[in-house]
Parts: sequence; C-alpha cells; structure tokens
Amino acid sequence: MDLPQKRKRISYELTNSQTSSREAAPSSSTNGQAGGFVEGSILRITMRNFLTYDHSEVFPGPKLNMIVGANGTGKSSIVCAICLGLAGKTAVLGRGDKVGLYVKRGCSKGSVEIELYRASGNLIITREIQVENNQSTWMLNKKHTSQKAVEEAVKELHIQVGNLCQFLPQEKVGEFAKMSKIELLEATEKSVGPPEMYEFHCELKTFRSKERDLENVCKEKANFLEKARQRNERNKLDVERYYMKKRHLDRIQMLEKKKPWVEYETARKELEGVKKEREEMKKKLKSLKEAQEPLLRKIRSVESQLQPIEQQMKELTAGIRDATQKCKQKHDQLEYRNKEVDDIRQDLSLKQTEEADRQKRIGHTQLMIKDLQKELQNMGSMEDVTPQIEAVNAELRKIQEEKAKLEGEMSDLRRDKDENRQRSLDDMMKVKEDKLRTRFRDTYTALKWLRDNRDRFEGNVYEPMMLVINVRDSRHAKYIESHIPLNDLRAFVFQRQEDMEKFMTEVRDTQRLRVNTVIAPEESCSRRPPSRPLETLKPYGFFSYLRELFDAPEEVMSYLCYQYKVNDVPVGTEKTKSMIEMVIRELQMRMIYTAEEKYTVKKSNYSSNVVSSNSALRPSQFLTMTVDADERRQLEEQLRVRDSIDQRMAAIREQQAKLDRRDNELRANKKKLSELKGKKRQLEQKISTKQDSLRQMEQNEINLQAIEEETNAKIAAVNNKKVAIMEEYLGHMQVCLCSPKLDFYPQLFCILWIQGLTTDKPRHLRLSSSSVSSRAQCAVSSCVMCCGFDCQVVEEYNRREREIQNMEKELDDKTNALTTYRQNIAEAKERWLNPLKQLVDQINERFSDFFRSMQCAGEVDLHSENEEEYDKYGIRIRVKFRSSTQLHELTPHHQSGGERSVSTMLYLMSLQELNRCPFRVVDEINQGMDPVNERRVFDIVVRTACGVNTSQYFFITPKLLQNLKYAEQMTILCVHNGPYMLPPHKWSEKAFIRRAKRRQIP
Repeated sequence: MDLPQKRKRISYELTNSQTSSREAAPSSSTNGQAGGFVEGSILRITMRNFLTYDHSEVFPGPKLNMIVGANGTGKSSIVCAICLGLAGKTAVLGRGDKVGLYVKRGCSKGSVEIELYRASGNLIITREIQVENNQSTWMLNKKHTSQKAVEEAVKELHIQVGNLCQFLPQEKVGEFAKMSKIELLEATEKSVGPPEMYEFHCELKTFRSKERDLENVCKEKANFLEKARQRNERNKLDVERYYMKKRHLDRIQMLEKKKPWVEYETARKELEGVKKEREEMKKKLKSLKEAQEPLLRKIRSVESQLQPIEQQMKELTAGIRDATQKCKQKHDQLEYRNKEVDDIRQDLSLKQTEEADRQKRIGHTQLMIKDLQKELQNMGSMEDVTPQIEAVNAELRKIQEEKAKLEGEMSDLRRDKDENRQRSLDDMMKVKEDKLRTRFRDTYTALKWLRDNRDRFEGNVYEPMMLVINVRDSRHAKYIESHIPLNDLRAFVFQRQEDMEKFMTEVRDTQRLRVNTVIAPEESCSRRPPSRPLETLKPYGFFSYLRELFDAPEEVMSYLCYQYKVNDVPVGTEKTKSMIEMVIRELQMRMIYTAEEKYTVKKSNYSSNVVSSNSALRPSQFLTMTVDADERRQLEEQLRVRDSIDQRMAAIREQQAKLDRRDNELRANKKKLSELKGKKRQLEQKISTKQDSLRQMEQNEINLQAIEEETNAKIAAVNNKKVAIMEEYLGHMQVCLCSPKLDFYPQLFCILWIQGLTTDKPRHLRLSSSSVSSRAQCAVSSCVMCCGFDCQVVEEYNRREREIQNMEKELDDKTNALTTYRQNIAEAKERWLNPLKQLVDQINERFSDFFRSMQCAGEVDLHSENEEEYDKYGIRIRVKFRSSTQLHELTPHHQSGGERSVSTMLYLMSLQELNRCPFRVVDEINQGMDPVNERRVFDIVVRTACGVNTSQYFFITPKLLQNLKYAEQMTILCVHNGPYMLPPHKWSEKAFIRRAKRRQIP
C-alpha cells in the first residue's frame, strides 16, 4: 500500500499475543474536541477484558475511520464493543446470545466505556458485564443508572445500532440483501428520515387498519340492514291488514262504550221533550184515549208478533257461526284426504321402482353365474396339483433343516472370532499403552488415575485419542496421524466442562502432570455430511473421506469433525497425484491427501491467486504399532485363525444364500400351486352363492297388477269420502248463504257500518239495544274470521323495524367515523408520502450516480402495489452489473455475493450525506468483491464519507488493495497481533511513517 506524501491521520491498535496485553495509542490528532464531530459521534472506546482485549482504548476521527488488520486480530471486537456499549442487543451481532460470552475467556467480568460527543457536555456510557449471572451494570457519566435510561439517552442522539442501515456487523452483511422491501423502507426512514417520518408511517398503518375494520363493519351493517328491510317489505302488506283490522276492532269497542251514553243522552233529550209534551198530551190524551183505543190494541198485537221473529234472528246468527266452523273442518278433512291419495300413489311408485331394480339385479346375477360356470368348465381339464404341493413341502422341510445346521455352525464361528478379536484388541491395546508409557509418562500416569477414579465424573470421559481411535486398515493410519496433531492424539476428551476442570485440577495442579485435554462440542458433529458427495470426487481418484477410515466414540468423532473437518477432507490415490493441478483448480478444496502426500490449498487475501503446498507423509507411529518377534508370531497366529474363520463364515453365508434362494423359489411355486388348487373351490362356492341369491330374488317377486288394483280401490274409497265431505261442506255453505233476506240485511249493513263503508243509518231500521249489541258481536266475529292471522308476524315486523332504526343510527355513526379516518389518512399521507418521495429521489440520485461511475446501472424507487395499503410500501433496489442484462431487483439469490456487497455498500453510501444518525459502522463488506469493484467502492466510500456534510463512518476490513486513494480527513486504525509486536509504550508513529517514506525513495 503506497502512502500519500501528506501525513495522514493514523491511529494504531496494538495487540501482543504473548503477553495478552491489549493497549492502544491515541490518534496523532487531538481527540474529544468538537472539531468535525457531530452530535452523538464516538470520541473514545475503552475495553477491559472484552473478547480479545485485556485493556484497550480507541480514539476514532470525525469522518471516515478505516480499521485495518488481519483476521483474528480483534477488529470485530471493536464493532461488538460499540454495539453492546450503546445498549444494543446481542442478536444484532449474530454471535453469542448471552452477553457474558463477550467477556474475555478466563475473566469474571469485563467492561466497555464509550464517550459520545454532545454540545451540552460529552456523554460517557459505561457497561460492566458479569459472567456469573450474565447481567450488566450501567453508568451514565460515572453515575449508576438503568439500561432503560441508557437506551433513552442513545435514542435522543439518533443512534440505532439495531438498524442495518446504520450498523452492519460482519455476521449481518448477508442479511441486508435478505431484507424485504418493507423492512428496508422502515430501516431507511429510521436512519435518514426526519424523526416524525417513521411516526407518520406508523400512524398511517394504524389508520389504514382501523379504516379497513370500519369499512368491513359498515359493509356488514349495510348488508344486514338491507336484508332486514327486504324481510319487512315482504311482511308489510300483512301488517297493514293487521292494523286495518285492529282499527276496526278499536272502533267497534269505542262504539260499544259510547252506545250507553248516546242512548242515555237521546233518552234524556227525549225525556225533556216528553215532559214538555206530557202536559200537553195529557190534555189531548184524555180526549183521544177513547178514540185511539182500537189502534193501541192493534199495536200490542203487532209487538207480540215481533218477539218470535227476534228470537229466530238470534238462533239464525248462532247457526251461521256454527256452519262457518264446520265448513273449515270439512275443508281440513278434504286436505287430509288429498294427502292420503298422494301417499297411496307414492307407495305404488316405490313398489314399481323396487320391482325394476329386482329385475335388473336378476339379469346381472344370471350373467355372473354364466361367466363363473364357463371359467369352471375351462379348469375341469387341469390335473390334480396335490402331489406337487406335497413334494414341495418335503423339499422345504429339508432346506429348513440344512439352514438350521448352518446357522448353528455360524454362531460357533462368530463366538470363536469374537474371542480371537478380543485377544487381538487386548494385545494391541497393551502395545499402545506401552508406547504411551514410554513416550508420554505424564499422560500414562493420568490415564491410570482416570481408570481408578472414573466414578468421580458425571459425563463421558475418554482416554487419550491414540487409544480409542481404531483405524480400519493399518495402511491408512498415516493419513490420520498426519492430519491430527500429536498434542490432540494424546489428549483426553471430555463431554462436560466441569468434568474437565475437575480432572485438570487434580492431575495438573495437584499432581503437576503435563497433560492435554479437549472438550467435545455441545451439539454433535460426528454425522455432519461433507460439503460434496464422494461420488463427485471419484473421477479424480479419491476413494474416501478421512472420517470413514477409522472408528472412534461419538464425542471423539464429533470433536475431530468440528476441529479438523475429518468429514470433509478426501483421501486419494496415485491417480489423484497424476492430475493434482486439475484437482486443485477445479475442486478448490482446502486440504487433500494423495497416496503419499498432503496438499494444502489457500487463496490469497489480497488477490485471487491460489497458493498450494505439499508435504510427504511419514509412517504411522502410534495408530499402527511395531512389536517384537514373539508378539508378532502370536498376532500372526491370531490373524491366521481369524482368516480361516472368515473363510469358513463366507462359505457358510454363500450356502445360506443359495438355500434362501431355493427356499424362495419353492415357496413361490407352492403358492402358485395352492392358488390353482383353491381357485376351483372358490369358483364353485361363488356359483353356489350367486345361485342362492338368484333364487331369493326370484322368490321376492312383486305383483304390480294386484298392487295397482289395490291402489285404485284405495283411491276410489278416499274419493267417495271426499264426495261425502264435499256434500256436507256445501250443506253448511247453504246454511250460511240462504238466510232470509230480511234478517240477513241488517247484519250485512251493520258490518258495513262498523267498517266505515257507510255512515248513515237507514231510517226504517229501529232495533232495540239488545238487538244492536247482538248484531255488533256477530259483526266482530265475522270480521275476525275474515282478517285473522298470526300476531307474531306483526311483533317480528315491529321488532325488526326497531332494529332497522338502531342499525341506521349505528351505520351513520360508523360512516361518519370512517369519513373522519379517511380525512386523517389523507392528512397523514400528505405529511408522510411527499417527504418520503423526495427522500427516495435523493437516495436514487446518489445511488444511480455511484453505479454510473462504476460503469454499471442501479436505481432505487418507492414500491407499492396498492397506494392505499401503507403497510405494503417498500424501497426496491434494482441493479445491473453487465450491459447485456436488464435491471434486476436485489435479492439473496439473483446476484452473486460480491454484487450484493457492492449494492449494499453503495446504498449505505447513498444515505451518508442524508444521514441524521451520528455514525455508521460497516464490517468487512468488501470480502466478496472482485478487485475492480472493490477499488471503485473504496473510492466512493472515501469521497463520500470524507465530505463536508457527512457524519462519522467506521469501515472495517482485513485487507486493502495496492495504490488506493486516501483523503486527509481519514483516520486509519491499524490493529496488529503477533509474538513480535512492540510493547505499546515503545511504539513510535513518527518512526513508522519515516521508515515507510524511506522505502518509497528509489
């Protein structure tokens, strides 16, 4: 990297792996002053016992801060400190879920202190993390406070470490492209929009949700109201008739009540007149009495004749009422007889259908019997298969006896082989233990102590790996020993952390033994699949992965898969060696084995070049043992015995396989013969069953002619009854209709007068009070008979009318509320959407310019399928990296990893000048970029982040290209780590720059 001639702002973060000292020298410029810093910028980061640091202080600059260092030196630890020190969640970092995991291993507590610039006085936030209870203690300006108060203070400074548009850690770089358009819009609003923009958006979504609810409520109420109106409209005519009848009845009752008063008033007036006339008439009476005596006698005679006529009228009225009731009864009887005729005809129809079905089933059964009989006739010429079945059974019994004999011999051989193998394993284990005692006496001593004290441990504890690993083929032991370091081969493997600490306390601290221990992963990795199937590697000469060459306990295999990837390292042959260049170029695997060599392949961090190295394999020392002559003879004898047993077992298995094949053939033949023998019997049984069924159906014949005659007779009888009922009905009607005209007319006139059809009484109608009352009651009775129906209809109509009125009121209220919500939405939409469109246009302008400067194309727009669905609004990023393609939306799958990184970085840079947040952090986003794009993106970052109106920017990277352009406003934080580092107090920034400039002089 060529440094510019002008002296740059450089700060060095120095670490020393030997002394575990983590100290930082402050930047060469003055820190903590207001110059260039915006409200909320980071002035200082202090870490104690935090991840890789014992103690370190970082002083970033106000503009672009480039944190550079090799992988593993502690760059991302600074990112974690920023997040956790500003009350961020561990989920943001994507590492450990417990905050105690961020304390340096072996320490009980750690702390992060961050000083933020504030015009009213800098804000110092301190977080102390306790490992034991996984809790944190917070301080603001050295005073104890709560996490809530810290979160509020951070929020006031517009710091959002949970927003990927502001804080993008290494583990979350890939998630930016996975953000949906909706999530990206919300993150952008929070990051660069005015404080009220996101609030307006949330209000709009709430208003829209309530608007949808109100629309649904209004729609449901309107539908229900319309249905209620339709139901009431259907009953309206009946209700009007009901009320007309009620008015008539009310008027009749009123007239009944007024009648005595009218009679009284008439009588009183007549009495007054009569009194006046009485005196005059008395005078005339005396003179006329004698002259009128014959006429009076005639009047009394007429009145005596009227009394039987009035009694006849009463009887006639009662007869009419009785005749009307009987007419109704006869009408009901006629309806019942009509239904009786319908039932009789329905019974006839059912019988006809049943008979047709019976005839159809008879024909179908007859066809089936013919087919079965034909099939039975065809089988009549076949020979008897019983002798053949008996011969097969005899041969099967013989085979079973032979199989039982072979199985017994096989069991004896297995027992002999197991005993021989156990003796071999014991001998081999003895040899391995002797080797362990000779080479690693402390480990052997610890092994003896473990065997005597195994009950002191709760979980599984395994002896040194060289004792528990069993190589399946001794020729492959060299691969295992070459791949697993010797320190791990002689290490004890523990399932539980507390067991390992207990063991180390005893053997290391108490007995002063030098031993190695490892702990297996909590989640087993022993069955983790390789990155690619072995079948795809066989064309290159590979025959196995390392894991398949040996056996080991579950936890031991899990540790080796996790630590040394034995599940993903292939082993090849001489063929692999002969085509090694093609293997390295095409497979791009990090480690491979050929017949006699080990190859390690690496890709340069600073270029795309692939570098490979190889080393010869040494013979195995521990997993295959050398023994003396006597031991060798014993082992060879055991091996010969085992080989002979294996040969005999193979021969027996071959015989068993032959017997199994013959057994299967015989059983298949027996099954076929048995099926032939049983098929004839089955056919005969089927024919017999079908014939029985046919006879039963033929016996169940239905005599339709007799049933039809019986039906006609029943209908005729019912019709005769109907005729008699009709005659009686007509008779009762005759009684009602054929009353004397003289007597029927007053009743008819009374009904018309009550109903209001006439208001004049005929002068010739002079009835007594009792006669009028009787006629009125008759009229009321007749009126009820003509107009009566169920009053429940009216009650239901009135109840529904009240519901309609209530619903109309509710609908008006909801409609008014909906109108109000729509007005609020329109106002909130105007406050939110117009500034948002301007903001997106500004982002798009910068984003497009950045892509255009890279000879690519990109655009950002506000996307929404429905303008009224505010929760569906989103920001869409579309990019094009090749001229031959179209713009495509940025997704986790369409673009490559490098293209996604470029798009993410340029989008974040598009926000930089618009940003209202005080700083932005981006961690190792340039890892997947090609050199051309990386250089272009770096130029854009420097140009944008070092501008006049930009805030603080942290750019973390493990590598940089040559001859990059830098700016005076940059701060370079170099993180170093290694055994040859200078102590921090001996570091001289001036000397470093002087030497760098001296190297540039030709």
